[in-house]
Amino acid sequence: MKKFLLLVVVLASALTFAACGDDKIEVQGITDTTILVGNTAATTGAYAGVGVPFNEGMKAVFEQVNANGGIDGRMIEFVTYDDQFDPAKGSTYTETLIYTDKVFAIVGHFGTPTVGATLDVIQEVGVPMVYAATGINALYFQESVGNPVMAVQPIYKTDGRVMTARALQEALYGTLATPAKLGATAKVGVLYTNDDVGNSIKAGVEIEAEELGKTANFQYEAVTSDTVATAVNKLKTAGVSAVILAMNQAPFAYTLSAMHDVGLNVPVFTSYVNADITAVDHLKTAVDRPIYTNAWVDVFSEAGAAAAGAYVACINSTDLDQATKIAYYGNSFAIAGYIAAMVFVEGLRRVETNEDELTWKNYIAAMEEGPIDIPMGGTVDFSDGKRWGIDSMSLLKYSYTITLGDNPATTEVVETDFEILTEAFAKVREIETLTAIEAK
Repeated sequence: MKKFLLLVVVLASALTFAACGDDKIEVQGITDTTILVGNTAATTGAYAGVGVPFNEGMKAVFEQVNANGGIDGRMIEFVTYDDQFDPAKGSTYTETLIYTDKVFAIVGHFGTPTVGATLDVIQEVGVPMVYAATGINALYFQESVGNPVMAVQPIYKTDGRVMTARALQEALYGTLATPAKLGATAKVGVLYTNDDVGNSIKAGVEIEAEELGKTANFQYEAVTSDTVATAVNKLKTAGVSAVILAMNQAPFAYTLSAMHDVGLNVPVFTSYVNADITAVDHLKTAVDRPIYTNAWVDVFSEAGAAAAGAYVACINSTDLDQATKIAYYGNSFAIAGYIAAMVFVEGLRRVETNEDELTWKNYIAAMEEGPIDIPMGGTVDFSDGKRWGIDSMSLLKYSYTITLGDNPATTEVVETDFEILTEAFAKVREIETLTAIEAK
């Protein structure tokens, strides 16, 4: 009897953890009724405004899936840790997710510092990682069949190339009546942070400048919060006609402020990660300093509007308070979290449709079957080992309006009105490939 029980235990362990005789894990985080996934994200601190809505967007999808019976009878369970955008904490929590919680997958792996510090362990273990909330170049793999790292957001190298092509090839200069391209001898300034984000985007800028024969037209200046004024002054003295901001949200905000303070009034081009109205002080904007960002999500097309409606319905089905739901309707980070979870779930549905056992190998193979539709966007294609995320983007422009309304604090008719600020990043160019932009 003891021998029989021992055999059962050994067989059960083998089914869950053995792989080709080398103790490689084949799957974990799966029971007959649950699928455990997780991430580590900044939900307090300076980046909480990104991490909280991002996680809530993912939770909304998982709750909706579970309310409709789950995947093959399994409910998705989500565990998350607050890493405060600290790579040391992020690394520790990622290992906790893998080795202690034993998640099936890391979904919405959050932030450049943590992602960069943990890719090695993710690939070594083989745990699927679906959607990185960053675009660092370390996520880029040309042909890597079976690679558990599956980024969705555009890689920063591609991001930098697209924003450079837009800056050089689009007729966004001159006047509204007679827009023109940047002149052949015009200078372009690049302000970048000396970190993974800034250097990754800068690498793309350099590649595209060379591709378009404009290397000599570019001037690069590294910035920190302490040196940004000096760097901006250098570009003003050099007489640049456009500026590319290679950085993420926090430095984007203080660099825009510095451009205002110094009086550097030229068009600004930046990453899709900065399409965030909270990073822009409308009091420090100017008509001759328009702000353009890349974007890979489009809610303005017919298909995009329908997908946006499905997203809003998903958010409305949560237990969030009504004010938060409304705030999340147009929140780019909540939308990103929603997309991350939707892409992950598509892989689960493919495994179910194929009637395969849910293992890491089968899940990754299902993700590689062909292009996956991105809600409010294009597609991402992992087939043949492609791991470079989305490579087609649109162009947005920041704008705001101020209108007057009745004072909401009283039901009486009052003589004085209050101001209503409406801000947005609105589409000015459709989603296009880099090749199409270069040809303009």
